[in-house]
Amino acid sequence: MTGPVSPSPIRLTGTAFDGRSSRRHDATLEVSGSCVTLRLDGEGGAETETHWTLEQVGIEPPIPGVPRVLRFPGGARFETRDDAAVTALEARDGRNRALGGVRRLEARWWTALGALGVTLALVAAFVVFGIPALARGAAAATPRAVLATFDRETREFLEQGGYLAPTRLSQARQAELRAAFRQVTREAGGQGYTYRLLLRDGEPQGAPLQLGANAFALPGGTVVMTDQLVALARSDRELVGVLAHEVGHVTGRHGLAGVYQGLGLTLLTVAVTGDLISAGTFAAAVPATLLRNGYSRAAETAADEVAGAYLMRAYGTTRPLRAVLARLETGDRDARENSVEESSAAEKLLQTHPGTADRIEHLREIEARGR
Repeated sequence: MTGPVSPSPIRLTGTAFDGRSSRRHDATLEVSGSCVTLRLDGEGGAETETHWTLEQVGIEPPIPGVPRVLRFPGGARFETRDDAAVTALEARDGRNRALGGVRRLEARWWTALGALGVTLALVAAFVVFGIPALARGAAAATPRAVLATFDRETREFLEQGGYLAPTRLSQARQAELRAAFRQVTREAGGQGYTYRLLLRDGEPQGAPLQLGANAFALPGGTVVMTDQLVALARSDRELVGVLAHEVGHVTGRHGLAGVYQGLGLTLLTVAVTGDLISAGTFAAAVPATLLRNGYSRAAETAADEVAGAYLMRAYGTTRPLRAVLARLETGDRDARENSVEESSAAEKLLQTHPGTADRIEHLREIEARGR
């Protein structure tokens, strides 16, 4: 009967540092069983020899193109280009198994290329799906107090920046529209929002951006509607349809999700912590995001669902909103919903926002379902 066979000694050549100075030494390292011996060549042929157990020796993970490094108690360090011998030592001692597999993948160009492709795909998936999902979750979790801050700061930005001016509508007309808005929010608006209809001139002289016939919702429940949109509508039913659509954006928190998505992850901190100071700082980004980026396909579709359902309950048809959408799209006061041209398949593929023709068709479907 024979005993277990001892592994052959492993001998390495390289350079070493003694841990006390920056001087480099030619050195040899020998591993015999569990004993590790480091020999450093000194001046005049003098040699120093230090011993450790293998358990005391640290072996740094492999990095392609970089010498292998072994570290010792007291700060000594040994470097060698003999990767095969260090790999054999790792295999014997069971070190760095997982990282060794990674290195083997990196050493083959096709596996490295595949890993790069997978990484890029994951990054793209995070940008396309991950950030929007995070933005929606953050928008849903944002405290109401933060929403009110966004509304206040955005309103001041638009008015002080000259984008909006006081409405030219008569007091009686304003009262009629606010009454209609209260009816919409009672039936289609979610609980806990402070709804407010802000009627303003969307084409003030010298404005940096002409809003024209427009309406948009701020995150906390403020809905801005311009005099120009009121003038474009042929009936209050059309304006009610627009207001119900904007209320759908409020309850779905679409504007806030768009802001979060547009600015990346920075505002997520605001959402999670409810930091009102930060909310005020970042509120300046809200109007730019709302006015320039618009809403996603999913957000517009969801808001149209809210508006369509309200119009069906109130009037039994979604035609009023379809009609005003057609006029907004074409800029023609005599336009009809059928005059809106449908986008081509290629255009639809590239669109980040739904086309007006698609929205009109969706409203027709809502009406068909409601009959």
